[in-house]
Amino acid sequence: MLHTSILRVAPLTGETTWSFLYRVAASYGMAPGALLPWWEQTNGRPRHASGESRADAEILLNPAGQQMLARLSGAEEGSLARALPTWPLGPAAFEDRADGERPLLKWQTGAAALGPVAFGCRLCTARRTGAGVRVMRYAQRWERVCVRHGRWALDADADQPLEHLDLRGIPEAAAAQRRWLGVARHAARAGTDPGEVFGLAYAVVARWWEGAYGWEREEIWPRRLHQVAGGNAGIDLERWRVVGRDAVIFPEVVPVADALLDPAMAQLVWADSGGMRPRPHGADGVFCRRLGERVGREWLGPLIGVDYGGPLIAWMGTVVRLRRYPQKRPGSNTGFEENLWWVRQEHQPPTMAAGLRVLAREKKIPGSGTNWRSTVSAEQRFLITNLLGDAEEQLLQLRDAQYGKTADAARQLLSNLGHAATLIDQALLETIRAAANAGVPLEDVSQWAGLPVEAVAEVVAGGPQDDDD
Repeated sequence: MLHTSILRVAPLTGETTWSFLYRVAASYGMAPGALLPWWEQTNGRPRHASGESRADAEILLNPAGQQMLARLSGAEEGSLARALPTWPLGPAAFEDRADGERPLLKWQTGAAALGPVAFGCRLCTARRTGAGVRVMRYAQRWERVCVRHGRWALDADADQPLEHLDLRGIPEAAAAQRRWLGVARHAARAGTDPGEVFGLAYAVVARWWEGAYGWEREEIWPRRLHQVAGGNAGIDLERWRVVGRDAVIFPEVVPVADALLDPAMAQLVWADSGGMRPRPHGADGVFCRRLGERVGREWLGPLIGVDYGGPLIAWMGTVVRLRRYPQKRPGSNTGFEENLWWVRQEHQPPTMAAGLRVLAREKKIPGSGTNWRSTVSAEQRFLITNLLGDAEEQLLQLRDAQYGKTADAARQLLSNLGHAATLIDQALLETIRAAANAGVPLEDVSQWAGLPVEAVAEVVAGGPQDDDD
């Protein structure tokens, strides 16, 4: 066993502490866990449901444990503190332990310790260290492109073998990453957290991604997806849609973030809303048309303009409310402040790990009674979700419709209520068809929908039939 280092292993900026220890062991020709006996482990190592060790695992070390890692690696503690993001968090994790002289180690996942973890580029690692071993580092989605080698770094929290996607045929990804630096500076000058702006834009474009199945004129994303899949996604298309989503949509996320920061675009939202004389958003809104143009899709505006219930419409609603009711602006003392960049939990895009788990369950129990939703086409699921979102947005607009002349307010209330009821009825009909077509017995569908079996059968058949048929 080693007490001091024979070799010197330098940490990489942004690297997880576990990744660094992994490389230290590799430099001595040892297995990744061969050095762990030098520390007392206070909990178990994170693993996937399959039992495999998680690549995004992280370790926190007490001061004695940090000194031990510094001796084994030959690196100075100061350089480790500057390079390893969770290094300063270690001592606080052991404040309740009295045995401070013993090297202690606590396991966590990277996300729980600090933030998202991605695989590092092995080619860059080999260039800097002379060894092309696996590296995990903390990396937000706006810094996932390795411009030098044309790679997209994948999340390290998923139970799948790929570390990166090939972006050499998608130069717009590297261009978007360079452009993001200017967008981030713009956000900072405006007093806004760039990460929040990116998070909202990412949620907006990820929702578009889910609906792109029904976009007949969409040609850019399918081409990119097949490229990152090695040329052709083939029969594994659904898996590649999950694995490749972030890399494929990244070139659109950045211009959307830029547009959301643009005061001129916010003014278009205000004009489309009717200003102080409210009117419902529609497919002919100038803001959505301009946004479609900014992402190279002039035809997109009418589609996203009626995608009620999503993060974009929620942001537009906040823009309008902050102008219509200034007392809700941040910094007011009314208790009704609104965050323009807040993304609701239901609008947060599922991670790659979550998407792969859903696919695994669907393949394991296809068409089962408890999992019938998995057999419903993505197009139909999106339609149902949109209908419910539209109904929700109409109901939310009732709050704004209560102002003005009594007759006008009443007319707006009734109009919104009627539209919401129609949308809910449409969602119910689509859900009935989806469940029945997925193999759920009509009797069960009848009970869920509160309709007679005969009525359910007519819905599934496409509507009431004439007597002569």
